[in-house]
Amino acid sequence: MCGDVGSTYTKLLAVDLATGTVAGSAEHRTTVEVDVLRGYDACLAALAEQLPGVDLSAQYVCSSAGGGLRLAVVGYEPLVTADAGHRVGLSAGARVVHVAAGPLDTAGVRALRAAKPDVVLLVGGTDGGDAAVLTHNAARLAGTRLRVPVVAAGNADAAAAVAQRLADAGVPVTVTDNVLPRIGQLNPAPARAAIRQVFLSHVIGGKKLSRGARFPRLVRAATPDAVLAGVELLADGAGEIPGAGEILAVDVGGATTDVYSVLVPDAERDGPRREVAGTLWRSRTVEGDLGMRWNAPGILAAARDERLLTDDEVAALAGDADRRAAQPGLLPDSDADRDVDRRLAGLALHVALRRHARGQRRADGSRGPGRDLRQVRLVVGSGGVLRHDENAATVLSAALTDHAGGYPLPTRAASVVDHRYVLAAVGLLATDAPTTAARLAAHHLTDLAVTR
Repeated sequence: MCGDVGSTYTKLLAVDLATGTVAGSAEHRTTVEVDVLRGYDACLAALAEQLPGVDLSAQYVCSSAGGGLRLAVVGYEPLVTADAGHRVGLSAGARVVHVAAGPLDTAGVRALRAAKPDVVLLVGGTDGGDAAVLTHNAARLAGTRLRVPVVAAGNADAAAAVAQRLADAGVPVTVTDNVLPRIGQLNPAPARAAIRQVFLSHVIGGKKLSRGARFPRLVRAATPDAVLAGVELLADGAGEIPGAGEILAVDVGGATTDVYSVLVPDAERDGPRREVAGTLWRSRTVEGDLGMRWNAPGILAAARDERLLTDDEVAALAGDADRRAAQPGLLPDSDADRDVDRRLAGLALHVALRRHARGQRRADGSRGPGRDLRQVRLVVGSGGVLRHDENAATVLSAALTDHAGGYPLPTRAASVVDHRYVLAAVGLLATDAPTTAARLAAHHLTDLAVTR
């Protein structure tokens, strides 16, 4: 049984381990206002009715309820270690709510606390380089009343001193390898694993989403982390999946639109424009202003900025967008409402793909490294608005033909909509049951792909 306890809905799939097929599914509104296990158990009961006598005791769960994982990055300077930490945090399934660069001062500490992070990723310096800013920032974190866990992934030579300073102040600290051991060499895996473990051990229980220890025991990853693992498995061609090579996935959610891409390292593509913070070939971006419900007005504003909508078109859609923001649980029950959702989803896809291709905007207004998506061979669309729309494939295909401004989007790719919501389940099963995960993806994703 694979489940995703999302911010709006809880989705469960019963997966046949032998065949990698979906044996049953259930959805329920996430009951975050009382106890998330109420909605979860309602889904379990529905699955038990569908599959009488079937053992559903093996349960793998991911979660983004309660706002998911809120991460703050504290780095050495904005264009190198802080930027590297930002990208690593996104790849770990976090929503990066704050990025600080340079020595923390009183105003910087105040801004960090105001962001209300669940975890702080402390980075800075290459191995053997200057450690002064890293140790200064560790001391400032130790002296604040912000008692959230810290993942220290900076200069290895200062790691012991940083850990000791934080631990002496009672701050939970996990030390891992440097995210940027040398200029141009990005090392995301150790920090990503450490953030995942801190999320499981501190954040899930700390958000008080459920009473008791059962829910923390069930959750294995933040939902975006699980989805990226699923995309990675598809790209690697594990098990029975033909190696797809470069993969792109877009999840249009109620609060954000997330874009995932796995690219094949290419010296020629990376060479002349190589980033000093390194290239992250497996990447995720989060568009916090693009959401089908909470941030529906943000879709209109972003689409206007991208010249996808005129002022008159924005005005015509504004009332519908405001109603969705005020009623995040709204389900379309008329053709008119479904048309509006389809329009908003298409705009969110266009804007999110453009931003992913050309690079996310940094805190200082500059843009991070873009993604050359021209060689992508498989595109997966996800999110409730796409899963429940019989015309979703058309909406997705239209976004892929958007080459305005020369953004490097796929030129020839197969596309598929994840109607059964298997991508998160593929990621959840990827480590313990890789063959099942591969078969699940092959049955419900690659076999349905349509080449443009």
